[in-house]
Amino acid sequence: MPRIVDSHCHLDFPDFDGDLADVIARAQAAGVERMVTICTKLRALPKVQAIAEAHAPVFFAAGTHPMSAASEPMVTVEELLAVTEHPKMVGIGETGLDYHYTAESAEVQKQSLAVHIEAARQSGLPLIIHARAADDDMADILRAEMGNGAFPLVMHCFSSGPALAKTALALGGYLSMSGVATFKKSQEVRDIFAAAPIERILVETDSPYLAPPPHRGQRNEPAYTALTAEVGADVFGLSLEEFAARTTGNFDRLFAKAAAWSPA
Repeated sequence: MPRIVDSHCHLDFPDFDGDLADVIARAQAAGVERMVTICTKLRALPKVQAIAEAHAPVFFAAGTHPMSAASEPMVTVEELLAVTEHPKMVGIGETGLDYHYTAESAEVQKQSLAVHIEAARQSGLPLIIHARAADDDMADILRAEMGNGAFPLVMHCFSSGPALAKTALALGGYLSMSGVATFKKSQEVRDIFAAAPIERILVETDSPYLAPPPHRGQRNEPAYTALTAEVGADVFGLSLEEFAARTTGNFDRLFAKAAAWSPA
């Protein structure tokens, strides 16, 4: 099987309670050699960290999801930087803006995003961005913040418009392809990816959400990264082996700390 990476999943969610070891084993059997599980609230950090410590293929990132920015304590740069001392903590976030469900907390989301950006800037770890129904504000913030000092970034589960994609790419960012890109009605999303350089593409599941066909509507899991990669290979006109190799190389370049990690 081609070796690929699930750059964004949520293995601490209760959807995986009871069969997590089997989920990770199935991922490896499907060619998913590494997974980044994302902590969306810092109070969940102990469970997320424990999963990464218990399973060699699993790394983690930490931050406050924008939909929780108003209900969770405002994280500080210092708190995030302290977490980066863990050898398997490889990214900042997910953070960002979500005006689809939580537009009323837009200002708090912006404050939280700024904190995460500064932590990414200081640590050099990639900023993992969630953007939904907030394309203009997100583009404006990224351009302004990049002018204050560069930081690496990935637009996770990208399903926004072409303008935001162009802005992120122009700033050196990456676009991550999820199960959304495999849905029949997502041709516009596939077209946006097709117009992007392959050197800036990652793949992910965002599991337990957004399972690709033939599992749509069911629990998603990291093994299904392989199904999204098949669609990605078609979008870029590559063999599955070449697409897997290119996106894995991209992951190693962006998530350099994960690429450099080795068991003690």
